[in-house]
Amino acid sequence: MKRLMIVVPCYNEEEVFPSSAEQLIAVIKDLIKKEKISGDSGILFVNDGSRDRTWELISEAYKSSKYVYGLNLAGNVGHQNALLAGLNTVKDICDISVSIDADLQDDIGVIEEMVDKYYAGADIVYGVRSERGTDSFFKRTTAQTFYKFMAAMGVRSVYNHADFRLMSARAMKALSRYKERNLFLRGIVPEIGYKTDCVYYARKPRMAGESKYPLKKMLSFAWDGITSFSIKPITIVAVFGAIIIFCSVIAFIYTLISHFLGHTVPGWSSLMISIWFLGGVQLFSLGIVGQYVGKTYIESKERPRYNIEEFLDHGKD
Repeated sequence: MKRLMIVVPCYNEEEVFPSSAEQLIAVIKDLIKKEKISGDSGILFVNDGSRDRTWELISEAYKSSKYVYGLNLAGNVGHQNALLAGLNTVKDICDISVSIDADLQDDIGVIEEMVDKYYAGADIVYGVRSERGTDSFFKRTTAQTFYKFMAAMGVRSVYNHADFRLMSARAMKALSRYKERNLFLRGIVPEIGYKTDCVYYARKPRMAGESKYPLKKMLSFAWDGITSFSIKPITIVAVFGAIIIFCSVIAFIYTLISHFLGHTVPGWSSLMISIWFLGGVQLFSLGIVGQYVGKTYIESKERPRYNIEEFLDHGKD
């Protein structure tokens, strides 16, 4: 039997933590009883610099349950970095990980199916939302637009998949070799290339607390995803510049014809053509330079993504 660790990033989750911990412990116990995972499996709660009692609750749960582990990060580093910190921590001590958000809007009932697909040969199993009935019209529309736009930008991602996924130990180790600091795991994981599968579920409403992804963060997250995996926006700028140059040339030809026909306004044509042409040249040049800057940017991020304050590990007791 394989050792499973469920990785749960937490940021200000004191309202949902007791229920989440109870439900996830029940999942672990059930899978152990069915002999699908080993008895030393557990849940790693990653505290991402919470300002409430989240870490205190994690510490208490660690003391009262052998299935609960805790990882306290030094400051708030963001959901993606916190999730990666958890995966990097468990990759050498378990055979399988399942990542899930603390609000448990993703269906923990399909974790068993994920484990079954792992035993069937899949290194990565994506949790995919079959429908988004609990989301507002605005959130549902923006989310679907986001996935379609990412695909148009050439970013490989799984439609309607967030960060609810199973990964084998070798998939986690492969992920740890990706050194991007501007993380977008939904785009990185499909790049790993190992065998994948999917499970489908209906997204549930949040149990308590507030969403950690308001509109501003969602837009920032989308922009990070695009700029981390695609230089198409820069290419679009370059193409736009080329189009403006072309239009200015057409306008110049039109001005010459109008001049010979006596229909021009003195001074206006030469001024507008100069502005259009120089603007087009600047945008085109910016796009060309941006191609190189974008590639350098992707390869040159060297700052640490997180620092660990404390790791509560039953194996070290």
